[in-house]
Amino acid sequence: MTAHTAALPTFTAREQELLGHLTQGATDRAIARHMALSPHTVDTYLRRLRHKTGTANRIQLAIVAHTALHSP
Repeated sequence: MTAHTAALPTFTAREQELLGHLTQGATDRAIARHMALSPHTVDTYLRRLRHKTGTANRIQLAIVAHTALHSP
């Protein structure tokens, strides 16, 4: 991830929900409980979202998510 990321990707409603929990600091297990998913499914979502956003880890993904979810 670079500071000059051209455009933020669009997220599905489910991805936005998951990213909202992530930006609140929820663990995979807590996200799974809130969304009625298995922890494995949450991990899969997070891996796909890291690939989609070009981020290398959970913290970078949370920063991108915060920007995407809270921008006008």
